[in-house]
Amino acid sequence: MTATGVLALDIGGTKLAAGLVDATGRVRSFLVAPTPDGRRAALDVLFALGRKAVADAGADWPEVAAVGIGCGGPLDAEGGVLLSPPHLPGWVDVPVAGLVAAAFGKPAVLDNDGTAAAEAEHRFGAGVGTAQMVYLTLSTGVGGGAVLNGQVYRGATGNGAELGHVVVDWRGRACRGCGGRGCLEAYVSGTSIAERAREALDPASFRRGSGGSFSGSSLSGVDAVTAAEVAAHAAAGDPLAVRVWRETIDALGTGLTSIVNMLEPELVVLGGGVTRAGDALIAPARAAVRAAAMTPGGRSVRVERAALGDQVGVVGAAAVAMRKFFRKGTV
Repeated sequence: MTATGVLALDIGGTKLAAGLVDATGRVRSFLVAPTPDGRRAALDVLFALGRKAVADAGADWPEVAAVGIGCGGPLDAEGGVLLSPPHLPGWVDVPVAGLVAAAFGKPAVLDNDGTAAAEAEHRFGAGVGTAQMVYLTLSTGVGGGAVLNGQVYRGATGNGAELGHVVVDWRGRACRGCGGRGCLEAYVSGTSIAERAREALDPASFRRGSGGSFSGSSLSGVDAVTAAEVAAHAAAGDPLAVRVWRETIDALGTGLTSIVNMLEPELVVLGGGVTRAGDALIAPARAAVRAAAMTPGGRSVRVERAALGDQVGVVGAAAVAMRKFFRKGTV
């Protein structure tokens, strides 16, 4: 039996995902589970998802050529080691590719999830046919990747294109991801959007002069404020939600303009849960970049939502494995 499928694993701070992906990028099965606390518990869940993904696809293990793994960095892609990803506390120097290979009896490869997602969208999604493309995922954190002259940009150690840490306000909010200040992630991640709304609803925040106004906001009746709730209440005209959402759009437009001025891509692809807001996010971001970009290409750049949706993580992990292990669709 010819092995033509890849088991793809996506390790995130809030969720784990697994899928079986064929050589055309088609996802034959897709499973998601919350990320439990603790490395060992999380790996147990991940391995169980992987086994179920193969079973749910109706595949036999000889059909599985390899395993691809995507995770936020920093990481050692060549050695398959997670170094110290901030979204996974306690995961320090974890040889995750080796552990996965041992668990499934298949060769495994690890790569940055943003880089992997960029490769997936370029190969199978919105970026097909483009030579210059930037991908940004707006999720629990903010990650990214770039395709330059048709090749995935990796940087000196495989940790390049950490676009979530482009600085949009050097005296701005603390970034939980890198410890710096004013990063794009500190304003446009789902975590940050919800956090800023909760701060504005907090009377103590208002007294500290942060500009919060907790009285009269429709968000005050929401049990768990999320980025999706902020987007929905902003669309309905709630002043507090509108203010937080506008700050989000301003930061995204500023960060994207810097990225576009540096790289002059044909296309910027936005993915991740925050993009479920649709044109309430994409349209103003596109307008901001086109208005402020200095290069001719920047002023006409396309800004689009990821075509692969919630499955971009597993397709990206699969694309990484295909690049390393496949030859013309087979191992």
